[in-house]
Amino acid sequence: MFEHKSEPIASRARFIRRMMTWFGVSLAMIAVSLGIGICGYRWIAHLTWIDSLLNASMILGGMGPVDRLDTSAAKIFASAYAIFSGLMFISVMGLILMPMVHRVIHKFHLADEDLNDKP
Repeated sequence: MFEHKSEPIASRARFIRRMMTWFGVSLAMIAVSLGIGICGYRWIAHLTWIDSLLNASMILGGMGPVDRLDTSAAKIFASAYAIFSGLMFISVMGLILMPMVHRVIHKFHLADEDLNDKP
């Protein structure tokens, strides 16, 4: 997937492609997560589609729910979705930052090899 520390660092074009690929994967994960939240709020909490979108977006974005939930099932769904959203945030940030962190670490390894090559 990524170049080994003994290989030369990826070109700028390859790095940008890699960043865009992982950004696209992250967007897809966000879209699926938002869809889960919308459907859950619609079918479990019996909110309208637009209210379901609002609540799912707010929880996924870390802001919290908007509408009051009356049933136990809706409250359980909202709490599970909030935990899921927190884990999704960590996962998405990891995927977005992964190519940049790898590139920085790779540069450190290359610099370290240059120091080791000198007598």
